[in-house]
Amino acid sequence: MTTQSSISHGDAIMMTEAARPTVRYQWMLAGLLSLNFGVVFFDRNALSFLMPFIKPELQLSNTEVGAFTSALSLSWALSCLLVGRVSDALGKRKLILVMCTLCFSCTSFLSGLAGSFFALLAARLLMGVAEGGVMPISQALIVQEVDPLRRGLAMGVMQNFGSNLLGNFFAPLILVAVSLSFGWRNAFFLAGLPGLVMAGLLILLVKDPPSAPSNGRKTRKTGALLEMLSDRNVLLCMMMSVFLVGFIMVFGAFMPLVLLSDQTIDQTTMSWLMATFGLASMLYSVLVPGGSDVAGRKPVIVAMAALGALLPLGVLFADGTLWHLFVLFALGAVITGVFPIVMATVPSESVSPLHLATVLGLAMGVGEFIGGVFTPMIAGAAADSFGLTAALWILVALSLLVASCGLFLRETAPAVLARRVGDHKKLSID
Repeated sequence: MTTQSSISHGDAIMMTEAARPTVRYQWMLAGLLSLNFGVVFFDRNALSFLMPFIKPELQLSNTEVGAFTSALSLSWALSCLLVGRVSDALGKRKLILVMCTLCFSCTSFLSGLAGSFFALLAARLLMGVAEGGVMPISQALIVQEVDPLRRGLAMGVMQNFGSNLLGNFFAPLILVAVSLSFGWRNAFFLAGLPGLVMAGLLILLVKDPPSAPSNGRKTRKTGALLEMLSDRNVLLCMMMSVFLVGFIMVFGAFMPLVLLSDQTIDQTTMSWLMATFGLASMLYSVLVPGGSDVAGRKPVIVAMAALGALLPLGVLFADGTLWHLFVLFALGAVITGVFPIVMATVPSESVSPLHLATVLGLAMGVGEFIGGVFTPMIAGAAADSFGLTAALWILVALSLLVASCGLFLRETAPAVLARRVGDHKKLSID
């Protein structure tokens, strides 16, 4: 697919510009969806932060710890793929989003009731089914309702700001404190409550956008899927999604255990280091995708993914100075800003607007299925065989693989493409 094709797809979305809601609604929508996805990650990440309490009680191995993350990623991936297609077919994005939100809250309560490895595994599988459809539907709403010139920034805020605020900053501080005082089961019960509130807000404040214009064309589902898979950008984004999801799953599952293996770091310090990662990621959710709107998707992906390797390398070779770790966690978190660009922005700018949720579900679902299911299991087995530092070397490799794939992307940022067209016209005139 050529650069001109990317421009035409962007134009097709911009055709509905006259029907777009107000700027106020656009940012309210981005903020609300970001907060809702933050609640998703508060629930999803709860197990990682509570694992130091759960592991000894349920007598779990490192391989079983990785299996929990893999199980959730498996059902999340399947849900991503299915719900995205259903959402495009029915056009009822709001209804499906509300149902998903209610369901994932209920599964958090089930996690708190689990009394064995298999019971907790079943709860995580159900949570993935409920949560998997939230992100592709939310990003499809952003593409349809937000001005394309602010698309990267809005998608970054939607996917990364709330998830890092609630899932990576508040979650370790709140859940570890509750677990220390009242037990890890009550921490899971607490994690399930915010989703019920968010479901009510979504019902009250979000509107279903009009369906994308079809121009009289009807594309067979198989043909549309093959068209998406034949696009270089979509394939590269799927690959990068695998590596990125693998990175964050291995990081979440094993970094708390790696930190606590150091006798100088206690559970409270661990929770603050993880919270530092989340707090920095909030900043990067604005700076990195917003920067890609101006500088381009490709250079930002390559540079920020490579910088992400600083975090595991820093932990591997830390000299025992605690403030160095806090700095490294803050710097290495920059890789999280790449997630929405790879999983949502570039795919949405590379295919027809008729298949928005489908391509988003594809990019996210494949990443979850391969990166989320297999990578934590591999990391867990490696940790059992070679020690927990094996997980850190896997993180280094995954971040560098993302940067390498980014080198082959075709640029899709509307502002960058417009500048290129302007420069070409200027050269032609000269």
